[in-house]
Amino acid sequence: MPGPLSERTDVLELIAAEAARARAGTGGLVLLRGATGTGRTAVLEAAVRDAEAHGMRVLLARCAPCDQAQYFASLTRLLHPAQPTGRPAAGEHEPFQDRDERVVSGHLLLRVAELSEDRPLLVAVDDAHLADPASRRWLVEAARHVDRMPVLLLVTERSQYDIAPPTPGLAHTLPPDLVRTHTLAPLSGRSTALLARGRVGDAAWPRVESRVRASAGHPLLLHALLEDLGGSGAEAVPESSAMLYPGAYQAAVSWWLESAGPRTTAVARALAVLEDTWADIPGRPAAPASPHGSVRPGAPAHPATVRHLAEILTGMTGADPARIAGWLTATTGLGLLRPDAWGRPRWAHRLLRDAVLEGWSEDRRRAAHLAAADAMWQRGDSTAAVARQLLRAGAASRPWAVNVLRDAAREAAREGRAETAVAHLRRLLREPLSDPQRQRVLTELGSLECTAALSRSEPGDGSDSGVSTGIPRLTEALWLPVEPADRVRAAIALGTALARFGHTRSAVETLRGLDESGLSDRPALPQAVRAATVLLSEQDQVLRRQAYARLSEQAHSTPDLVGAAGRALLVRHAAVAGLISAREAMERLRALLLAPAEPETEPFLLGTAAEVAVWADDFDSAEQLADHALAGRDPHVLHPTGEILRDVRADLAMAHGTHVLPRHLLADRSPARTDPARHGPPACEASGAEEHPWTEHARADAEYAGPHDPAGPGAPSAPADRARTPRGEDARAVLALVAAGRVAAAGRFVTAFDLSRVPDSPERDRFLYARGVLRAAAGNPVGAAHDFLECGRGRSAREELNPAVLPWRTALAECAVARGDRREALLLAEDELRLARVWDTPRTVGRALRVLATATGGRHGLDLAEEAVRLLRTAPGGEELIAALLARGRLLLAAGERTQARETLREAADRAARRGAVRLAQAAEEALREGGARRPATVRTGFEALTDSERRIVELAAEGHTNTEIAGLLHVARRTVETHLTSAYRKLGIRRRGQLQTVLGAAAPRRPDRNYCPEDGRT
Repeated sequence: MPGPLSERTDVLELIAAEAARARAGTGGLVLLRGATGTGRTAVLEAAVRDAEAHGMRVLLARCAPCDQAQYFASLTRLLHPAQPTGRPAAGEHEPFQDRDERVVSGHLLLRVAELSEDRPLLVAVDDAHLADPASRRWLVEAARHVDRMPVLLLVTERSQYDIAPPTPGLAHTLPPDLVRTHTLAPLSGRSTALLARGRVGDAAWPRVESRVRASAGHPLLLHALLEDLGGSGAEAVPESSAMLYPGAYQAAVSWWLESAGPRTTAVARALAVLEDTWADIPGRPAAPASPHGSVRPGAPAHPATVRHLAEILTGMTGADPARIAGWLTATTGLGLLRPDAWGRPRWAHRLLRDAVLEGWSEDRRRAAHLAAADAMWQRGDSTAAVARQLLRAGAASRPWAVNVLRDAAREAAREGRAETAVAHLRRLLREPLSDPQRQRVLTELGSLECTAALSRSEPGDGSDSGVSTGIPRLTEALWLPVEPADRVRAAIALGTALARFGHTRSAVETLRGLDESGLSDRPALPQAVRAATVLLSEQDQVLRRQAYARLSEQAHSTPDLVGAAGRALLVRHAAVAGLISAREAMERLRALLLAPAEPETEPFLLGTAAEVAVWADDFDSAEQLADHALAGRDPHVLHPTGEILRDVRADLAMAHGTHVLPRHLLADRSPARTDPARHGPPACEASGAEEHPWTEHARADAEYAGPHDPAGPGAPSAPADRARTPRGEDARAVLALVAAGRVAAAGRFVTAFDLSRVPDSPERDRFLYARGVLRAAAGNPVGAAHDFLECGRGRSAREELNPAVLPWRTALAECAVARGDRREALLLAEDELRLARVWDTPRTVGRALRVLATATGGRHGLDLAEEAVRLLRTAPGGEELIAALLARGRLLLAAGERTQARETLREAADRAARRGAVRLAQAAEEALREGGARRPATVRTGFEALTDSERRIVELAAEGHTNTEIAGLLHVARRTVETHLTSAYRKLGIRRRGQLQTVLGAAAPRRPDRNYCPEDGRT
């Protein structure tokens, strides 16, 4: 026996009351309307059972599409249900033989009256919208007469907004007092959830909620889904109907589409096709979420988005945009569509979307995407939106498609979405292109593919894909018949890619192999090739020496052939070798910058000048030069100066204390890991007992690692086949983590690199220096000294003596002081000071003076420290000044001048706290305690240091709210918001509002309550 129907008590009570009136002699018509799948038939069958239980005679007919081709077919089935054909048996009265409809209608009314003489009659007709026209007219006419008979007409009719204009309903010509109409709505979220939970037992809400969404509150879909889940043994609702057995859900959706008509089906499938291409809408905040993570129940679709979407669907299907907009709104009201976080109506569940698309071939889907691209391009939609459609379409062969895909790729590359840019350019290659167009696309695509392979962030993401795809594309671009400038551009990109993959000699040979005779018409082209050859030779000592020797010889013999870019490289070479001062280097470079430069050589001149300006402490000039260089070049085409400019930007951020770490390095926010001075090193640092599958790999320098070294033998190291080659940003990440007090996180990060497999190069030296700083911070001066010494050997072999580039001597001297070897420390510090005075910049000289002061000690050491502090107060940046103040404070303590020492150390602690330099702040705090100062408040930085109020405010600010909006949301004064933000910026170590999202990292996903169930409304 069927159970009670959910949320259908009111309609059953209405039918029961009308049936009671009919049994009393006053009949009538009850019309049940509702969308497909809302349970019209189930209500009718329940009413039939109730009528039979009350002694009523029942005539039941179910209409079908085939009825419309036959005269009175539905009523024939109603009056003669026992015959399979629906026709009367032989010898029985045939009232339908007369072709006069009025005569037949009269006979049928008499027949109904006869059947109701001995007991009341229920005439039940299901799906009357499928009945033949004659039967529908008779039902309307009968409604005018049954009010004087014990007859109840119970009729169900489909009522749903479709794209095709609707036909008039059964009761549209009847006065309201002759018909009782009730429209069935889909089940509420709570009732649907209770039905689903009754089948899956005591399941967590996410499992129940997925069934609610996939059924959209429609009993037909829910029962079909539960049947399939039971048959296939699946617990979770899949995203594809192919995973369900025996296929009742797919059959139900197909029936719903068939009943809606071909036009509605076309629009429904076109919408399903569009969904996969939707991205977040920039500039429009997402709607608030409900506790189970979906958009708040009842949230309407964004009106502007509905209109926009209707126009696109019109272009795809040819349907009336007004009807499409109405259908989107109506179907959202039925729960089959749900507005997403940006107000766009989309199918309530991916399973429902997949079932709607069932039967559409890949060719049909590609054609739909192409039609969408056409419609969106004609509307003037964004390039990115049109390109997303072209990605899934076949070859468009439209003149505008080439520009759209190329512009979308460049936009994605500028925004750092390399994978998206690569996809657009790969798709662009399927369009008909001329040789110059194809050459430019191949150059950009090969550059992006190589960059994506090089920018992997996890061990194991090898670069083979970049070599196997990017390099061949650049090689093809090099040999296509194009203009010389385009060939040079491709050759420089190919050489840069080869050098970054470790094939320096191949890179140099590629550039030298260019036929310079074909470049003679434009002197800037061979000058650019020579400049690129010199920069790419930096990775190989022999090639580097040869390249600079050749360049120097040419500069003396034929200076016009070298050009401004070549002469700038010679200035840089002299600066790195410690042969000239910073002032002289910048004067030479400024003179070169005054002359006009060709587009091909200007990046080399600007990049070189910006790099030297950083070493010369001229940060303003460095920033301006870097901005100018980046504005004038193609950012996603590989170029030797690209890495230089990124390093300049990053070095400036490090000097200013605004360097932002990658999100994956910000994940560990535990105070135990961010404050090793208070909590001690983590267990994996202290004991080396952490189990890891890589621990069997022997490090080449394991003997130099101490027991508490995060990069030592106790830490897991990368196996040889998964080791990464360090880059400049990796070294800076280690230094930034150490400065922020995250020694453990830095230790885990460096284990992804195996330097024994990395040849000598500037990147290897920088990483050795950074790892040495990490080891020194972890209390392993022996291991740190090993790294600094190896770094120094590489620098000396390349004759790079300028301490402004990499101050390895002072770092090694500090390790000697920690080991108690002051004699070695003095030799190293004095040597560094001598070289620093040649370059003669405040930071370089001040750093050397600070370390020499620590190594010297006593009154002379104190004088050196005071000189370092005075000098560093004039220098940009601030970390070196903090370190000098710390050294001076400790020397004052040793000299017994505690009051002056405490003042100096408090200044160091305050500056470190404002800068977010946790390690220096902790050192200053420790020195203050040693000096007898009252324990100051612990300096806390980072996300965990935020108060609850600060955390709420910065999260709202990161979402894009203004200070005024935040004040209104939290019911506080605007000044309070500003005060909390200022404090939060200091703790997070940032200066701008735009840095909040990066620093905070990805928001933690909302965890649904296991027993959550919506009280009312569809979810």
